[in-house]
Amino acid sequence: MNEAQVTSRRDMWIYMLLYPGHTLPTAAAPAMEAVGLAVRHEVFAAVPVLLAFLAGWLVQLGGVLTDNHENLTRHPNDREHPHLIHALRDGALTLSGLRAAIFGCYGVALIAGAWLLHHAGLPVLVIGLLSILASWIYSAGPFPFGARGIADPLFFVFFGIVSVVGCYYVQAAPAYGHPAFWQAVPEAFPFTAFALSLPIGALITNILIIDDIRDREFDVAKGKRTLAVRAGMAWSRAEFVVLLALSYLAPFWFWLGLGFGASILLPLITLPYALSTVRGVLTLERFEDLVPMTPKAARLLLTYAVFLAIGVAKG
Repeated sequence: MNEAQVTSRRDMWIYMLLYPGHTLPTAAAPAMEAVGLAVRHEVFAAVPVLLAFLAGWLVQLGGVLTDNHENLTRHPNDREHPHLIHALRDGALTLSGLRAAIFGCYGVALIAGAWLLHHAGLPVLVIGLLSILASWIYSAGPFPFGARGIADPLFFVFFGIVSVVGCYYVQAAPAYGHPAFWQAVPEAFPFTAFALSLPIGALITNILIIDDIRDREFDVAKGKRTLAVRAGMAWSRAEFVVLLALSYLAPFWFWLGLGFGASILLPLITLPYALSTVRGVLTLERFEDLVPMTPKAARLLLTYAVFLAIGVAKG
């Protein structure tokens, strides 16, 4: 195999299967909010939150790879991913290789989770197993959520609420007395962690909405009934605007209702970029034009999360 083929295969895995520009921000953003709150409460713990971030990222990758595996299995002539179809036919990509990568992602996530289970107790096991199940049933199993138009709440809950609350919990639980692996620490589930997860969940869900708007014609051909297919473009665009509005109203609630200082308003710095993003979502129609909007929404999420985490820690 020559160098060009190696590079092509590497690029295929990185840019067509692993989506680091997409999956890393959606895993990092919840961890950042958990770190900000842990710093504020003086319970920050680097190793547990890094392992939680790693496990969360790998669970997401497992879901992405599962989605590609199911798509290639069920739609071997898929026009949406011609490069992957070509790679599968010439042997540069194999379904067995994809399955090995899926099990590898979930397996390493479980190893990280085992340490966190010993460190922080039973909720880690519940969160980890449910997260793996959620990432898998998005596209696999007898009732794949993504193909039934009910993936949006799944993303909001698991990639937003569960991820932020879980990343905070693994840091805070030992501060209330080191729990045995079968125990939970209710004090390590503060309402503020739940509240801070809401704008993060909204911005993460908006990434999925862009993907569904972009892919709607391909999804119709494959029989997938995403919300963009079932309810139409107008509904998906309205949902995007509502979730974006939630994200930018939330800091005012944190400031006026939850007792944070004015620094909690730092995410508003990203509002011009958010308005640029929403303008593209509301006006662009073609697949090719919408492709750059997904990484743009991921950059918005990451930047928003950085400013919110700083505001939480300082506020």
